[in-house]
This record gives sequence, C-alpha cells and structure tokens, in this order.
Amino acid sequence: MIATRTSVLLAFRPFQHGSRLNQLDQNILLSLYNSSPRHSRILSRSLHQYVRPKPSSNENPFPSFKSLGGSATRADSVNVLFRPSIAAQAVFFSSGRTLYETPTPVIKEQQRNKTTEETDDEDAFHRTEKAHQASHVNLSARLSKEGGTGKGGGFGEIWRLIKIARPEAKVLALAFILLLISSSITMSIPFSIGKILDIATKGGAKTEGADLEQKTDMLFGLSLTTFYTALVCILATGAAANYGRIIILRIVGERIVARLRSRLFRQTYIQNAEFFDANRVGDLISRLSSDTIIVGKSITQNLSDGLRAFVSGAAGFGLMAWVSLKLTGILGLLFPPVALGAFFYGRAIRNLSRKIQKNVGTLTKIAEERLGNVRTSQAFAGEILEVHRYNTQVRKIFELGKRESIISATFFSSTGFMGNMTILSLLYVGGGMVSNGTISIGELTSFLMYTAYAGSSLFGLSSFYSELMKGVGAASRLFELQDREPTISPTKGERVVSARGPIRFENLSFSYPTRPAVTIFRDLDFEIPQGANVAIVGPSGGGKSTIASLILRFYTPTEGRILIDGKDISKMNVKSLRRRIGIVSQEPVLFSGTIAENIAYGRPHATRAEIMRAARRANCQFISDFPEGLDTPVGARGTQLSGGQKQRIAIARALVKEPDILILDEATSALDAESETLVNEALASLLKGSNTTISIAHRLSTIKRSDTIICLGSDGRVAEMGSYRELSSRPDGAFTKLMEWQMSGGERAQDGVDKLAIDPEVKGPPTEKDEIEVELEEQSEGEGESEEDLEASKVQETVKSAVEEKKT
Repeated sequence: MIATRTSVLLAFRPFQHGSRLNQLDQNILLSLYNSSPRHSRILSRSLHQYVRPKPSSNENPFPSFKSLGGSATRADSVNVLFRPSIAAQAVFFSSGRTLYETPTPVIKEQQRNKTTEETDDEDAFHRTEKAHQASHVNLSARLSKEGGTGKGGGFGEIWRLIKIARPEAKVLALAFILLLISSSITMSIPFSIGKILDIATKGGAKTEGADLEQKTDMLFGLSLTTFYTALVCILATGAAANYGRIIILRIVGERIVARLRSRLFRQTYIQNAEFFDANRVGDLISRLSSDTIIVGKSITQNLSDGLRAFVSGAAGFGLMAWVSLKLTGILGLLFPPVALGAFFYGRAIRNLSRKIQKNVGTLTKIAEERLGNVRTSQAFAGEILEVHRYNTQVRKIFELGKRESIISATFFSSTGFMGNMTILSLLYVGGGMVSNGTISIGELTSFLMYTAYAGSSLFGLSSFYSELMKGVGAASRLFELQDREPTISPTKGERVVSARGPIRFENLSFSYPTRPAVTIFRDLDFEIPQGANVAIVGPSGGGKSTIASLILRFYTPTEGRILIDGKDISKMNVKSLRRRIGIVSQEPVLFSGTIAENIAYGRPHATRAEIMRAARRANCQFISDFPEGLDTPVGARGTQLSGGQKQRIAIARALVKEPDILILDEATSALDAESETLVNEALASLLKGSNTTISIAHRLSTIKRSDTIICLGSDGRVAEMGSYRELSSRPDGAFTKLMEWQMSGGERAQDGVDKLAIDPEVKGPPTEKDEIEVELEEQSEGEGESEEDLEASKVQETVKSAVEEKKT
C-alpha cells in the first residue's frame, strides 16, 4: 500500500529548483517512514532513484528532516532533495504540494541569491498610505454566508417558511384532505387483520356452521367474501387518494420554487452596485438554485410527509390505547429519549445544512468564474491549479456531508435499536397477557402493527424535523436576500422625460462604499455644457470611469450632488434616467442571443428597421458576411465575434436608444489598428448628434476630437479644464505632463522610482509619440496650414523635444 501510494505521488512534471516543502508534507513523509521498518524500506526503495546519497536501511532518507518542530512555518519549510534523473517531481495530489531535492552547495547559493533578490524586490514596493486606507473595508452590504438569522432560527422562522405556501393554501387543503383519507384507510388495516385472526383462531378447526355464522357477524355483519371485496375497494380508494396527494404536492412544490426564483432574481437584480461589489456571484447563484429547491421541498413534500406521520402516529397511539393501556404505557417510555435526540439531531443538521449551502455557493462561484475564463487559464497552463482549487472545495463539502452522514447514522441507528428493544418488551409482556386472557391474539397482533405504524411515524417525524431544519437553514439565506432593500430605489423618484441640459458636478466628494477610507473625489466641481463633446483624462485610478458610474447613479456621492439641467439626479427615477443615457464601455458585454437581440437590448421594442439603421450607423457591415445576418448567434459573452465586431454592436446598441447623454468609456483602447479605425468611424456618427458626449479616453486622437478636456488630478479634483489648444500650450500644466508621460510609452521619473529603460530597436505597439510623429509628417506634406494647426504643431514639437531630452 505504501509503495502504491508513493508511486502515485510521483507525477511527471517539469522539475523546478528552489521550491519549498510544506511542514505538513514533511510530517506525512516522516510518519510514513517511521511507521514501521518495512514501510521505511519500501519508501526508500520507491524514492532511491531520486535521492542522493542513497540512504542505508536505518538512515533517514530525508537528510533535511532534522528539526521539524511545531514552530516551523510555511516560509521555514525544509527542502527535500530528489535527483531529477527522469525530470520527475513528487506531487501530493491530495494537497497539491510538491517535494523537491535537498539543495547542493551550488543550489543553496542560488537560493540565497534568489532570496536576496526577492527581498530587494519586495522592498521596492513599500506599503503606501493609500494601501493602508484601502485595508479598511466596509462589507455591510455583504450577505451572511449562513443566513440572516444565524444559528438562532426558531418557531418564527419556521412559521415564515410555511407562510411561503400561503398562495397555494386551497390546493394544499385539498392535498391534506386526501392525506387524511389515505392515512385513515392505512390505519384500518391492523384492526381488520386482528379481527380476522380472532375469527380464525377462536375454536380452531372444529368450528360448526352456526358458530361460523356467529363469527362472520363479528366482521361488521358481512360475510368474509363481502368483507374482503369491500376491503379491496377501500384500499384502492386509499391508493387513489395517495396518488392525488403526491401529484398535487409535486405541482405545488414546483410552482413555489418557480415563484421563489423569480422573486429572488428580481430582488437581486434591482440591487445597486455596492451590493455586487460586496457579494460573490457564485453565492447568489447558489441561493437562487439549490436553496430554493430545498425550501420548496421542505414546505411541500416534507411538510406532507410530516403531516402524514403526525396523523398516522396520533391515530396509531389512540388505537393502541384503546386496545391496551398497559402496553401503551410501556411504549411511552420510548418517547423522551427519542424526542430529546431528535431535538439535538435537528439542530445539528440545520447548522450543517447552512455550512454545506455556504460551501456549495463558494463551489458554484469557483466553477462559474473559472469556466467563464477558461481560455486565460489554459493560456497560462493553469488547468491543474484550477482543478485542484475546485477539488479542495469539493473535499470541504464532502467532509461536511460525511459529518452529516455520521450524525444521521448515529441518530437513526440508536433510535432503531431502542424501538426494537421496545417491541421485544411488548412481545414479552403481551405474550403473558394473552396467556392469562387479558387480550386476544388478534388484539396483540393489531397492537404490534399499530406499534410498527407509530414507530414508523415517529421516525418520519424525526426525518421531517431534520429536513425542516435544512429548509430553515436554506430559507434564512433566501429571506436575507428577499428582505434587503436597495439603497437606490429603482421605482422612486421623478420620471425623466429628457436628460438634455448642462451636467454639473457640484462640490462632489466620493468614496466607494466598500472602501470608505479611500477618497476618490474631493470637492470635485465642473460643468459640461449641453451638446458638448467632452474628454475626461487623468492618471490611472484617478476616477475617470467613476464619473460615468456616478452619472448613471450606480453609486451615491458621499457629499455634493450632480445636476442635469439644474435638477438633482438623486431625485430622479433611476430607470427613466438610465434610459436617456447610452454607454459604450472598453470591454463591451454581449449576452447570449442574436445580434439583433443584443442591439435591441438598449431599446427592447425597437423595430427591425430601427435595428438595421443603428447597425449601419455603427459601421457593422460585417453582419452581411454572416449567413444568418442579424439573426446570427453571438455566443456566450459574444465569443463568436471579434473585439472590433463586439465594440461596433455595442455602439449600435447605444445608437438605437437615441440617448441624450452618451458615455464612451475608453471604447477603442483595447482594439487593433484596423478595428479602431472602423470603430472611430462609427463613433463619428455618434458625435454628430445633438447629445452630450463624455469620452473617457487616453488616446490622443479621441482627445483631440473633443471640444473640452477635463484633466483630473491625483488629489481627486479637477487639475485643468479647457480645449486641447489651451491645455497643450501650457508646458508645466497637468495635461501636458500627462501627454508627455503617454507619448513616452509609459516612462516617468518620479521620486523613488527609476525610469523604465526602453530599447529603441524593439518595436512595440504605436505610442502617442508615434501618432504625433505621423501627424507632423502629414502636416509638413500638406499645404495651406491654418494658424491653429501651426500653433498646435509647435506645441507638439516642444513636447516631443522634452521627451527626447529626458531619454538622453
């Protein structure tokens, strides 16, 4: 077994020096080696081709396992040396960890140098004040992983769970009537069997005809043939009632689950951006899928089973007391321990169910995120890492399920043993009562059958309680989501007919709700005229995209306000405001469906002609190359289209809305030259309209097209504002420095940071400097240049010269 396990641990992967062995791995290997002399010999044989020198039989094969005290940490883990004779690497598949060989003097020196280099690299990135502020995270919008009520769910929570089925009350009442019918018929069987046994055993085989008639009268005045026929009809009626009950409950259960999912999805979808910043998508999907199924099952099938067990148990105990109070009293001794065990068992199951659902949500999140980005993972050869990450979460769920199985097995086996001992006691006492004539054999048989029914009902109630607690655990997660109201109501506010007019940011301050200590804007104040084409520029992380989010009311300013045509947008209806705003983002999101459906997403009731007109204006000629035209499926997230094609469809989606405000969030920054040209042609048609255009950009071509440039500073305020001509004429201005930084291909010389060396022989993507050089060449070739063009050329030459001086 040890040899087999060791051979499994050896996986052929590229050998890497300098990696560390976790102490858990060390302990595993040591425990295998020290478990017995036989195991140590097998382990040494299995690894001898990797170890140098070959250990003797009584020598530790891992020479660096000398100080394995509990104080060792992951960073202090000792390296174990294997010879990479066949480029093999010992891998613990169960934990994803790796074993490597003990360093030779050369490797030790390499590791010391590597450690020094890593330390120097780490020292180059000191923890800034901004990083310290960002560490203060506010997750008040995050949902509890185990539900809003925590571990203290009681009767109120159970009652609220049952109230979910209130719209189905009439249908459930019919199911309850059918349940009573089927349960009553089932409970009549032991009574009938007892009477038949009494007739068959009284007087033995010497019964005369007159006596037989007398005995027949005892069966409700019916002959045996008639009685059996009636009994068959009654049992068929019970089966039909049970059939109707099951059908009704299954349909009602599916209806409740469908209603829950629809309601919860709507409640989730209307939440604001703060909610999605703080919560994982996988957990939300788990609540919408598995939790709703558990809740639907709890309030239909489990509730029905519990009512059936209760009715059968109550009828059984009543009939047992009618047969013999003495035997019923003996059976009653079983109740206290079973009830106490059921209480603790149900509470344990409820807590475990919440933990399982929490981990299932995490598992769903991992699967959704990894499968959605599988190409990136494959590009970095990260398949094994992601499979291991997923398997780690699967193992957590497995361990919780194993604990649940052990608890359930303990409870049901112990209660089953007590039940069997109780039946044995009943047989002993009941046999004595039959001997002295206190009860008949038929009555004892009926009592024992009622005992079986009652015991089954008791176990059914225990199972019902445990399943109900699972439902309560899942329902608490649903209730928490259902009860959460968005901070920005999607229904309240004044309806927006038009969003035309100047846009003013008035003394606005803002911090993201999840990181309130990090200030993005501080006293931001500027105005965008109606119909203007404005470019917003600034350093990375300066809040350019945040401006778009604030206009769309994804977030609420911490202080100050945003006015459109003199009206505060916080008093406007969110939906109607967003209908008047079009946005084209840097990475457009397309939904599964056709091209036409994605274009019409901006205006669901758009006609086919309007969709085609928007597609033409967005320069989507590629649609004619598809056999299905506008009805071509785009695939999940638009994977069937190129980046430029997706971007043009996103522009068409914005065009079909005919928005009053258009936001272009770096719409061309991630495209190649050909796609950018086509997209820019499509954007030109957008800019010709009377709408107000806000371009968040860093490309010079986009910036120069703008009427006004708003340059944001790193302090959260407007550093400069004006036309391209005005701002570029200021050599020491913030805009000029920003353009200088961009034209140098990203080079900069700041305090404590050296300039990045760029090899002039290496040709990468064209920078802003290259674009300016091309424009200067074109201008030099042209004739009749305007005075404005000449002045702009001088400014560009000045910036170019400054960049060259910095390089030299």
